[in-house]
Amino acid sequence: MKKILVFVSLAALAACNSNSDNAKVDSMKSSSDSTKMDEMNYPYTADYSSKFEIGSTKNALAVLQLYKDWDNNTLQNSKNSFAEMNDTLVFASGDILTGSRDSILAASQKIRGTMGTVQDMVHAWIPLKSTDKNEEWVAVWTREIRTDAKGKKDSSELMETWRFDKDGKVNLLYQYEEKPVKMPPPPPPKK
Repeated sequence: MKKILVFVSLAALAACNSNSDNAKVDSMKSSSDSTKMDEMNYPYTADYSSKFEIGSTKNALAVLQLYKDWDNNTLQNSKNSFAEMNDTLVFASGDILTGSRDSILAASQKIRGTMGTVQDMVHAWIPLKSTDKNEEWVAVWTREIRTDAKGKKDSSELMETWRFDKDGKVNLLYQYEEKPVKMPPPPPPKK
């Protein structure tokens, strides 16, 4: 009987400590939550939004499938990922494609047809939601490696930001590009 009483006492003590630990964790959560982004004193004010949270992973999947179809030169497979009207693609070159889904896809397919082999090495992606604008975005960082018909290779580091409309369709792309820097060879060692 003493063993049972000791066991029950230890179990009750553990439960009390566990509740105390949970209260500490809850207290820590609420104090860290109170330091919200909008209460911070940033040196700049965002002209679009500074209120983001993780967005829909379905949107990230749609963008990654677009990349795969771009690589495979089968962009038509991703036709339903684009909004039917008022799409805009802003490329790093400064070129802008605007129009209907069909016109955007036709122009994109024409561009892709001139590129030879393309392979994206996707570094990272993140689906985002602007809570104050109620807009879904996906940001992707990738290295695009291109090989032309003569076997010449070229690559670029790309950062692309894709916006989705309320129906879950892409309607805007911003692309930023960094070309690899060709450094001169190091000078020979001094004798």
